[in-house]
Amino acid sequence: MEENRIDKLVGIFDSGIGGLSVVREIQTMIPFQPLYYIADQAHVPYGKRDLTEIRDFSFAITDFLIEKGAELIVVACNTASAAALKELREAYPSLTFVGMEPAVKPATEKTHNGVVGVLATPATFQGKLYHTLVERFAQDVKILTHTCPGLVEAIELGDIHSSNTRLILKQALLPMLEKGADTIVLGCTHFPFIIPIIRDIVGPNISVIDPAPAIAKRVGYLLNKKELINGYVQTMQNTFSTTGNHNRFKQALHTLLGIEVVPVSLKWDHLKLIPA
Repeated sequence: MEENRIDKLVGIFDSGIGGLSVVREIQTMIPFQPLYYIADQAHVPYGKRDLTEIRDFSFAITDFLIEKGAELIVVACNTASAAALKELREAYPSLTFVGMEPAVKPATEKTHNGVVGVLATPATFQGKLYHTLVERFAQDVKILTHTCPGLVEAIELGDIHSSNTRLILKQALLPMLEKGADTIVLGCTHFPFIIPIIRDIVGPNISVIDPAPAIAKRVGYLLNKKELINGYVQTMQNTFSTTGNHNRFKQALHTLLGIEVVPVSLKWDHLKLIPA
């Protein structure tokens, strides 16, 4: 794949469409930067999987993005970041990684009454990263958690405005509100796409923290620091790929990002990612 290498490429991956919330912010802040996005929808959701399995997927996807020329990789998945980010940085010391972490620190600074709700997957809550954040920044804060079973799957299917999605959110959020939560942390990149529904449930006085803008800002900072910013208008189209249903992913790109592109189909050959 050497002939397909792209200069100053930013690789981005997630288990599915959630990482597109990060892509949306990066494209707003750094519109000319070439991006290669991988949605590993063959294995979505990562949140229910074993951390070792997620780590294997993350390494294989990283290898594929390196072959494409990626010089900075965004692990746009809280679950994959919890499972593999530390190991990826150790294994590829010359490569720059930006990972996701539940915005516990900003939430502790935002809350007025010291009660914070965190929505994330089981694997994220099991990871060392989450527990380290709580130990460092939330000693004096009450943290309420919920894994929102079925929510990632509903968003993947495009059921963003369905009664089922609203029910899942109510079951997660209303008990948090009853216990006094005044700040809600979105600990999964899928969740920013349902912020309007979350705000409708929690009301205008509850803070909802979306980490995607901060991640995009971090990407821009690191690209500038490493002199990788692409400052000219590109004629090349960004690449969006999936290991899952090609047509469903194409529709998601239209619905969530408002773009019309033909996604690249990828497939798994044991633990190697290859063109379909």
